[in-house]
Amino acid sequence: MPLSYTQYTLDKLELLLKALDYKVRYEKGNFKTAACLLENSKVVVVNKFSSLESKINSLAELLQQIPISENLLDEKQKQFLYHLKQTSLQL
Repeated sequence: MPLSYTQYTLDKLELLLKALDYKVRYEKGNFKTAACLLENSKVVVVNKFSSLESKINSLAELLQQIPISENLLDEKQKQFLYHLKQTSLQL
């Protein structure tokens, strides 16, 4: 089942990242969404001018690439993450 491109899905992705101790920031600029470590703080910077679909795809792709400590997640978040990892993104 593919991801739905709704604000609810974006909110779920943000909550998942926050549970993994990432700070999600929306900034304006000419860049692609990415994650980085800033002085031992995990930060995901999202281009606030990207479309909803682009934001969701970027965060979903990021969650498939970063190391994840599943013990930080509750059961619903683990299920969503598992579903996310089974979903092939069409970028």
